[in-house]
Amino acid sequence: MQELALHILDIVQNSITANANLIKIEIAEDIRNDFLTITISDNGKGMTVEEIRMVTDPWFTSRTTRRVGMGLPLLKHSVQQAAGSLVVSSEPGNGTEVIAVFRHAHIDRPPLGDLAGVIKLLIGANPGIDFFYRHKKGDREYILDSREVKTILEGVSVSNPEVMNYIGEMVKENLREISVK
Repeated sequence: MQELALHILDIVQNSITANANLIKIEIAEDIRNDFLTITISDNGKGMTVEEIRMVTDPWFTSRTTRRVGMGLPLLKHSVQQAAGSLVVSSEPGNGTEVIAVFRHAHIDRPPLGDLAGVIKLLIGANPGIDFFYRHKKGDREYILDSREVKTILEGVSVSNPEVMNYIGEMVKENLREISVK
């Protein structure tokens, strides 16, 4: 995949398929120590030890609609290309956590990409799921919690196109703000 945002979208789709109703996406950019960490955690159905062992094998999938699973294997490849690491932890009934660590300045690290568009899409396309998004860059931080957004909207759906566009613009603006030195 060309962008980390697309990896995030793909991994979060696994969480949605696992019946999670709370998905956390956390990105930490530590420029000083040259790390970019992406953590995706959910409260879905979780995986067995055997599934965790096989989850980065492209020939393994729990889906019945296709015979290959490419999300985590592609993320693992991207991480390895950028001198990083990938850890998947899970327990049946207790959700899953995926932690991908990249060397931030590595020439082969994919760019972050359209994070605002991915967050907007995830929240708007899945109004029954709560999303918590945190992005840290140095000592600056941006947090978006869809539960707070839903409370403020007082019954207006997050799937409303105007709301989705507002969410996308809000995320984009706040990501610009935390990137200012």
